[in-house]
Amino acid sequence: MIELIKQAAPAICGYIRRTPMEKSLPLSEILGTEVYLKCEHLQVTGSFKIRGACFRLLQMTAEEKKKGVLSCSAGNHGKALAYMSQKLGIKATIFVPSQVDPSKLAGIIAYGAEVIRAPCIGYDETEHLAKDEARMRGIPFISPFDDDCVMAGNGGTLAMEIIKDVPDVKMILTPVGGGGLCAGLCCVVNDHNPTIQVIGCQHEGSPALHLSLQRGEAVTQLPPFKTLAAGVEGGIGARCFDLIKSRIAGCCLVDEDSIIDAVRWCLKHHQYLIEPSAAVTLAAILNGKVGDVKGPIVVILSGRNVSIESVKEILR
Repeated sequence: MIELIKQAAPAICGYIRRTPMEKSLPLSEILGTEVYLKCEHLQVTGSFKIRGACFRLLQMTAEEKKKGVLSCSAGNHGKALAYMSQKLGIKATIFVPSQVDPSKLAGIIAYGAEVIRAPCIGYDETEHLAKDEARMRGIPFISPFDDDCVMAGNGGTLAMEIIKDVPDVKMILTPVGGGGLCAGLCCVVNDHNPTIQVIGCQHEGSPALHLSLQRGEAVTQLPPFKTLAAGVEGGIGARCFDLIKSRIAGCCLVDEDSIIDAVRWCLKHHQYLIEPSAAVTLAAILNGKVGDVKGPIVVILSGRNVSIESVKEILR
């Protein structure tokens, strides 16, 4: 995986944004140590997902590109894949759950992808339908997380930037849904300095990583539930968990109200409007889940794609 990550960084550099690292004075005061925000919400297409989508498509053969690609997404991966597919002249079909955020759906459509809205609210059920369709059409299915190129691009290249910007980092807080971001991140961090702690942050209603660590095996499916943080809903990838399980320091669970409060907090204290899925890291700190840690700490803000309707609900 490390060699693949080393290939990914130069391959995608002309397509992505080198996002800033910003010191958070209010979080530093709360924890009594230096805290930095890795601002992936300022990334092209509004989330870190462009990294993995970009590298995965660039690795395709000419024959595969002619066939087109099919994927499944809660929103951000679909938007990123649609954007890159349009740039590279590849036909993209994206399955989305019925509860997909309207702004993410609009973004996918705007970049020219064919969108199929599944009759189910959860990611896991939607993915089953998408994989069946890909098999029927005879075209590649690109996982939003459980794919080596996606993991290398998403978490791997992001980790390299974090280590370069904050070389003495002691802890990294990352959102965890399917696990692609966390897996790539863990591989780089463990290879660079195993004493750096990676903490996965999840919605308590969909604690796939937490349960997987307890059981010692990947919990790849969970019952669907309605949440504004749909990007961290669903099971964890089996390949992702294989890479995470021996490299991660721990997992924090936060509830829906804490996540929404964290979105408001970020807007108030940093004037950044982030999506609820991105706020799980902040929620972990604001609710005392991190404990007494000597920094520096890096908090990943993973995305900003949130609809006006959701914003109204958050700010109500």
